[in-house]
Amino acid sequence: MTAESASAQNLRTCVQQALDQARGQGATAAAVSLDRGEGLTVSVRLGELETIEREQDQGLSITAYFGQRRGHASSTDLREDSVERTVEAACQIARSTEEDPCHGLPDEDRLAFEYPELDLHHPWDLDSDEAVRLALECEDAARADARIANSEGAEVRRYDGIRVLGNSLGFMGAYRRSSHDLSCCVVAADEAGAQERDYWHSTHCDWRKMQDPGTVGRIAAERTVRRLGARPLASCVVPVLFEAPVARSLLGHFVGAASGRALYHEASFLLGRRDEQVWAEEITLTEHPHEAGGAASAPFDAEGVATRERTVVDNGILRGWFLSSYSARRLGLASTGNAGGVRNLVLESREPALSWDELLQRLGRGLVVTELMGQGVNQVTGDYSRGAAGFWVENGAVAHPVHEITIAGSLPDMYRGIVAVGAEQDRRGSLQTGALLVDRMQIAGV
Repeated sequence: MTAESASAQNLRTCVQQALDQARGQGATAAAVSLDRGEGLTVSVRLGELETIEREQDQGLSITAYFGQRRGHASSTDLREDSVERTVEAACQIARSTEEDPCHGLPDEDRLAFEYPELDLHHPWDLDSDEAVRLALECEDAARADARIANSEGAEVRRYDGIRVLGNSLGFMGAYRRSSHDLSCCVVAADEAGAQERDYWHSTHCDWRKMQDPGTVGRIAAERTVRRLGARPLASCVVPVLFEAPVARSLLGHFVGAASGRALYHEASFLLGRRDEQVWAEEITLTEHPHEAGGAASAPFDAEGVATRERTVVDNGILRGWFLSSYSARRLGLASTGNAGGVRNLVLESREPALSWDELLQRLGRGLVVTELMGQGVNQVTGDYSRGAAGFWVENGAVAHPVHEITIAGSLPDMYRGIVAVGAEQDRRGSLQTGALLVDRMQIAGV
């Protein structure tokens, strides 16, 4: 047995002991999760080392049920007496709470008693000296452009963790995951002294598949200097092209509205819209939780429910929600394996995906959005209004950068108004899409 497998077995033993203690204290059911990880983060700024941080974290959480009364407690101390006190606290809370008919463990037939290996664990043997060198290389590449006047720094991070989850139905699962990041943020200035900032980052569970430091720094600089000379626009109604990194936020608003909590609180513009067209008819949204090495892949969710590939939007028609066991029961449905979040939700179009130049040609005259600001999204009504920056396009070519504007519309209209999707997908998170071209939005400017 390797040291790594021995460590995992020790964590499984700790989880099982907590479950046994909960049952010994009268709990009718219990669930325990245990996370442990270690990492290193190094940041530099203006060619100098700023910080070196080492992470050593762990945490145990237990949920105890007395019938349909629920109690929860957690601890970062895994010593036997501390775990026992944590179990006691969860049981005491459960005894004191009101019953909720929707509380309880997941349905047994949905638990991941068998699950796949997803190639998520690629530890990086990176020491602090090498991390500093990589971060400096990244920032130096960005500052090589004479128009870069300042830097908010570059950062390198590695992390290696394990999650163990068990419950009193006999489920016990574990998987390891690594995550590694490299980022850079710089400030550019023009001859008049006007300044703009932007950044870039690369992330992957396999450090060998990240962009190299020079590329990350160069892209950060390119994205920053292209914003020099930005100016406001006159108010207008035009097509809007969301660059892929910001287009992901449109998927995020959809997920929020399609999630169980919003639905059972009747606080969603998607309420009652299942099996109706809510996106353009060319659009499909599919969840891929078992993608090998995927940004948000997981063999089971935060409750131990098996994750599975499924289509949430099929040719524009809403076919499913994002539900935990509790929210599913509140809605009279079954868990979708989304306790703890969405797992690689990918937007695709049955129409041919377009290159960036083709998207600009399709846009013709309108706005490219590269940054969004503010929180002006109403999940209940779908009203959308956010500060934005980007580029004005004339005759299919970028004319000049813009800032200090607001874009407004309605999410239902925006989703149905998507007329093109970019070929280059941003796959750095749980929500994955190419650039999205929306047929018309209101631009509030000067």
